[in-house]
Amino acid sequence: MPDTQALVNDFLNKLKKRKIEGSQATAKQTAELLRSVISQTRVPYTNQAGALIDSVKAVGERLIAANPVELAVGNIVRRVLQIIREEDLSLTTAAMAGLNLSAVSDDEDDSGRNDHPVLSAAAVAAASRSTLRPPSLRTLIEDVPDSTAIPHTSSSGGDSEGKSKSADKSSRSRKLKHDVIEAVNELIQDISTCHEQIAEQAVEHIHQNEVILTLGSSRTVLEFLCAAKEKKRSFRVFVAEGAPRYQGHLLAKELVTRGLQTTLITDSAVFAMISRVNMVIVGAHAVMANGGVIAPVGLNMVALAAQKHAVPFVVLAGSHKLCPLYPHNPEVLLNELRSPSELLDFGEFSDCLDFGNEIGAPLLHVVNPAFDYVPPKLVSLFITDTFISSYQINYFSTLWSTVTSRYDVGRQ
Repeated sequence: MPDTQALVNDFLNKLKKRKIEGSQATAKQTAELLRSVISQTRVPYTNQAGALIDSVKAVGERLIAANPVELAVGNIVRRVLQIIREEDLSLTTAAMAGLNLSAVSDDEDDSGRNDHPVLSAAAVAAASRSTLRPPSLRTLIEDVPDSTAIPHTSSSGGDSEGKSKSADKSSRSRKLKHDVIEAVNELIQDISTCHEQIAEQAVEHIHQNEVILTLGSSRTVLEFLCAAKEKKRSFRVFVAEGAPRYQGHLLAKELVTRGLQTTLITDSAVFAMISRVNMVIVGAHAVMANGGVIAPVGLNMVALAAQKHAVPFVVLAGSHKLCPLYPHNPEVLLNELRSPSELLDFGEFSDCLDFGNEIGAPLLHVVNPAFDYVPPKLVSLFITDTFISSYQINYFSTLWSTVTSRYDVGRQ
């Protein structure tokens, strides 16, 4: 098994140096790292969930601090903390069900009762309130029963009398870790397949002979458009090039390779071309709790143009991009400045230095922000991998902010 600390340090370096491209890759690697942390954490017989939570929090705080703008990291840390608490409460409820059965049994002796897990007062109280707890965001979105409300068979109820107490304790110690790791594996699978699940809905939103506008490059948008093409939809795509990185060139080339009619335009031509467009479809870096979108720079201009001409502005975002934070000051807190070399090379910049000054202070300053903030009033529809509506995504994001506030990294 690789050393956990080495894995954490390697991932921290990647985050600090911005070597991971895209929220999906960041979210998936974060979940995989936390799975390794959980797998190698030694848990005591009592307070197993507390040990796992402490380990995840310790690593999560470092990951978030390494690159606060990469909001997918914090989202996954909170999701994993939520998974640990839900699995622990599920096992506690199952243990209480076993204790209730043993209490009404006249044939079970005292030695048999000692094999049940030791339950803390807090765990018992939490389990007794499980029917009153609001369901988690995951259970609400996926429309599945809350695991805490379903009685489970006690893990020790089927043990044979010949097993030793030490073996029974070891088995119960592995039960929570096993369940948590299985749930994290499901989370990783959901992240890996989010593009396909979003693309399945393309035929419902793109119709014959429409003109679609997008900006820059997004794999989610690419798969979404190509899925509609595979369903025999005939439409045209305008791609704004997405300066200064010009990733729209890459998207336009890929769309043409897949047989889509594509027109490449400059970012400054968006307002000139928007009157010909039926729908704007874009990706997102993160969806905030108020329904606002952190998106690649230039998309706020596109959203304003769409609003001006009454063109629907559609955002594609996987559920791992739902963030329980509010954009109080997005220009400062939720942005990063990229290298000036994307706008000017060093030769051009050196011509703008004031060599009459002893320290050569530049007369020209280059600012290259990476993200825009698109307020919720400019977004017409969210399409995500959990098949929920625009209204629901705002509701669930707000609910998630409330439910997970007690799970925030750094809080006990």
